[in-house]
Amino acid sequence: MQLSKLAQHLGGSAIRAMYNEALKMEDTISFTVGEPDFITPKPIIDEACRCWEQGMTHYTPNAGVLKLRQAIAGFHKDDLNPDPESQIMVSCGATEAIQMALFTLVDPGDEVILVTPAWPNYFGQIGMAGAVMKIVPAYEENNFVPDPDDIKRAIGPKTKAIILNSPSNPTGAVIDRATCRALADILRDSDIFIIADEIYSRLVYDEEGYTSITSFDGMIEKTVYISGFSKMFAMTGWRLGYAISRPDIIRNMTKLHENGASCLPAPSQIAAVVGLQQCLPEIENMRRSYHARRDLICSLINATPGLSIRPPKGAFYAFTNAKELCRATGLNSMELCMDLLKKTGVVTVPGSGFGDIGEGYVRITYATSEANIKEGFARIQDYVRGYGL
Repeated sequence: MQLSKLAQHLGGSAIRAMYNEALKMEDTISFTVGEPDFITPKPIIDEACRCWEQGMTHYTPNAGVLKLRQAIAGFHKDDLNPDPESQIMVSCGATEAIQMALFTLVDPGDEVILVTPAWPNYFGQIGMAGAVMKIVPAYEENNFVPDPDDIKRAIGPKTKAIILNSPSNPTGAVIDRATCRALADILRDSDIFIIADEIYSRLVYDEEGYTSITSFDGMIEKTVYISGFSKMFAMTGWRLGYAISRPDIIRNMTKLHENGASCLPAPSQIAAVVGLQQCLPEIENMRRSYHARRDLICSLINATPGLSIRPPKGAFYAFTNAKELCRATGLNSMELCMDLLKKTGVVTVPGSGFGDIGEGYVRITYATSEANIKEGFARIQDYVRGYGL
């Protein structure tokens, strides 16, 4: 008996590979998983506990409890202004929302454009939909923002969708307004859907701020907007995301969701309402903390021989240029990260895990304490000195 080709050939994430390798060791400092080190705000936790104690242990509507969809609609009233009953679906994390969007929008054999370096799960999700991935590389000299002309050249007769992740995991790149406008002009009159993964949109650090592609004329109707509560309120383990789009798209995404995760627990959904109503200042508190950590980690990277970085404008990842260190050690990025882990206990992620264009880079998350950042880089700098840099 042979297992399915999908199961056998679907790749795993380099992030989890490094994370799992580190579990075998002691005295490690992890810069791997993109998870806030903050605890979910207490009002959210208290509301969830209250709901559990009141016996809210039953199934919920597949699209999500209406109270949460109404709160999400209120949160987005000034940009997307969605109808809570027909244009919002609550999902098992933003990850599931992206997968349901792909299953809804593309057929096997259709092409999906993906800007790389990219979050590894996109590769697997596109493959699970039976679609063909069309890579558009983004380069460090352009702050990892894609060139609209490169995207235009990638469009072919089989192109059905494009995934735009801004701010980006792994690079922290934020697509600027001019680029967003150019992309909107390219995509507006096409038959291409946009899956806009904007889960990091509240974590932006430069003065220009954030621009969503949905802010341009005609783009909301072509877009599945994806976000969630993991990064806003440090709720990664709660697995609570959402999608906003046209009623026909949301209706079909919900049907697919019904046949998979089915629904989400009432207490976590009701607790998320409290987050949107009472805890918005916590987002800004976390953003300021990440901003300070970004500045710290970038200064330490640029002070380390063999490493360099242009400060990322969003999210909480430092996509570090380690090409000089790779040349000095004779190692590729995967070998470098493994060597660093074994010799220092510092856990990072090889850039090659985010696409071929990421070779020679290392992703380091700064969603950890300043003390960990300082200790981790003390070890990294000792490691570098061992190679005479």
